[in-house]
Amino acid sequence: MTPVRAGLISAIVTVILDQASKLWLLNVLDLAHRGAVKVTPFFDLVLAWNIGISFGWLQNDNQAAQIALMAVKVIAVVALAIWMARSRTRLATVGLGLIIGGAVGNGIDRLAYGAVVDFALFHVEIAGNTFNWYVFNLADVAIVAGVAALLYDSFLGVPAAKAP
Repeated sequence: MTPVRAGLISAIVTVILDQASKLWLLNVLDLAHRGAVKVTPFFDLVLAWNIGISFGWLQNDNQAAQIALMAVKVIAVVALAIWMARSRTRLATVGLGLIIGGAVGNGIDRLAYGAVVDFALFHVEIAGNTFNWYVFNLADVAIVAGVAALLYDSFLGVPAAKAP
């Protein structure tokens, strides 16, 4: 299998798993009506509609702002796809595929719902105080894993393809 094919497969699988998880949580588990679901003492399923960008930054439900975010996302996906096509290693290509798949998965949410569906919440209680991480989804996990793969690949010593 060529590196580009591996990258495309990772992008497609990411989109499918991300969208399937969100559809299941919204339509089967009905998380919107059920409310928070405690999975473990440190992990809950909660529904959060993210109208901003990563980590909830730039929250704005204005239609022009949403269109601008989508335009930036499209440009980023095209640039990453060009980089993926030029990539020389399977790890970098798969990492780029994960990032592309995550961006596309969250983009589908933005088009379908006007916001990104986030649902995973890690938390810890220390001395009676609860500390929460940001609520995220599988697309976000794929993006972080893709960035980690790119960083790891950059330390392996194989010359990377130039980003567009």
